[in-house]
Amino acid sequence: MRAILAAALALSIGGAGAEAQTLRARLNSDIRSTDPGGSLRDENTDTVIQHMVEGLVAFRENAAVGMLLAEKVDISEDGKTYTFTLREGVRFHNGATLTSEDVLWSWKRYLDADSKWRCKPELSGGVAKITDVAAKDARTVVFTIDRPSALFLVTLARPDCGGSGIIHRDSLDAEGKWKAPVGTGPFRFGEWRRDQYIELVRFDGYARREGPRDGFTGGKVAMVERVRFSIIPDPSAARAALLSGALDATGISTNEYDDIKNRKEVKVSAGPTMAFAAILLQTKDPLLKDVRIRRALALSIDTAEIANAVTFGLAKPNNSPVAPSSPWCSKTLATGFKRDIAQAKKLLAEAGYKGETIKLIANKRYSAMFDAAVLVQAMASEAGIKIDVEVQDWASQLDRYTKGDYQAQSFGYSARLDPALSYEVFSGPKATQPRKVWDDPRVEELVRESMRTGDQARRQAIFDELHKKLIEDVPLIVLFNPVEIGAVRANVEGYAGWPAGFARYWGVSLK
Repeated sequence: MRAILAAALALSIGGAGAEAQTLRARLNSDIRSTDPGGSLRDENTDTVIQHMVEGLVAFRENAAVGMLLAEKVDISEDGKTYTFTLREGVRFHNGATLTSEDVLWSWKRYLDADSKWRCKPELSGGVAKITDVAAKDARTVVFTIDRPSALFLVTLARPDCGGSGIIHRDSLDAEGKWKAPVGTGPFRFGEWRRDQYIELVRFDGYARREGPRDGFTGGKVAMVERVRFSIIPDPSAARAALLSGALDATGISTNEYDDIKNRKEVKVSAGPTMAFAAILLQTKDPLLKDVRIRRALALSIDTAEIANAVTFGLAKPNNSPVAPSSPWCSKTLATGFKRDIAQAKKLLAEAGYKGETIKLIANKRYSAMFDAAVLVQAMASEAGIKIDVEVQDWASQLDRYTKGDYQAQSFGYSARLDPALSYEVFSGPKATQPRKVWDDPRVEELVRESMRTGDQARRQAIFDELHKKLIEDVPLIVLFNPVEIGAVRANVEGYAGWPAGFARYWGVSLK
């Protein structure tokens, strides 16, 4: 009751004076900033910013990179020069016409020595180093990088990089301090009342691309006058607000799906994401350094049953960090572990396992992680593997993960829309990056090559090889791709989820 009253209060404050064509969406926590070039970000921040700010390119529905502010891009034969031609007629929220000078100004800010931009390291030598950004004419911008990179455009499109959004200099005050984003998106900044709501207003001068909505690109149409993101941390309060009509859209958990989907006053959209749930195994642990024990654990569990039980039948099993919806998911990447208790017991005997306890860390903030841990514990016991599930708060678990201080963890990685990034997030040297799970020089070499080469066939061959080696080495056990569930009121039209998992409120209307 207390949570519902708190939500009602928040909505009454945020709803004062709201117009009939205001779409009321929910965020589970406040955004951290409105600056795409800052270091303060999370998924909520990225979601809100993508409604206001656009970059040269953006991810399409299938995770490929598509054009956004750029009409086209020409890449030189040596892979080091990218020539972007800007679309005509694009305007900023202040009415100014987008030109190459605006692109240069934005990128100078991103790459400045004092910049706190999250993705500056990637484009200062990580993925590649940008050595020059020049304006050939008012509609042409030329980027030069120090070496070929398959991930240059991917990095420009990444939401956690702010989509490398192009903003007008009016976003800053006279002293050069951040005010609010003056972008080119379908909505412009309206108001931000911290811990209450963020309100965006339709930009009537928006220059849309042709065609249907396509990920973060395609044809975007702001069909409501305003979008108000209300901050409601408590999921039960959000659910009550949705059912009462005080809220138009919210994400819901899988255990609420069956109840919500049958209610006439709401509609539910559910689909798999490119995030992935996994059991992490510390390969430097005295017990788990033996690959036979790790493989025995993988063979003792039924990933299909875990995926079905944890997501209430909404997700399919997947033992690869590359999602089935990815264009890179080959027949090889679709293979995985098959439960075999007899073989698991044989491997344990060969390894001299004597029933030592494995501590598996989980948390209850993300119920899927806890539920998966409990199921793994029960299944592994059938092969004689003893697991103790240790419940910690999320912050403590994350700290242990970052330090590599654990035997095993039930964990989850957010969506990476290119396989090279999916493998990179958990592979690397533990001596310098303790959070890494898979410490293997050959793997590092393959991941680096997949980031450099533009040869599509070679990249596919690399991802296939990495998958085979992952199944053989078992540094972690990928279980499934979590499902994103969006619930909207019955009068909301046009809402749809997508594999990246970010909510999009362009193309969405109220009847």
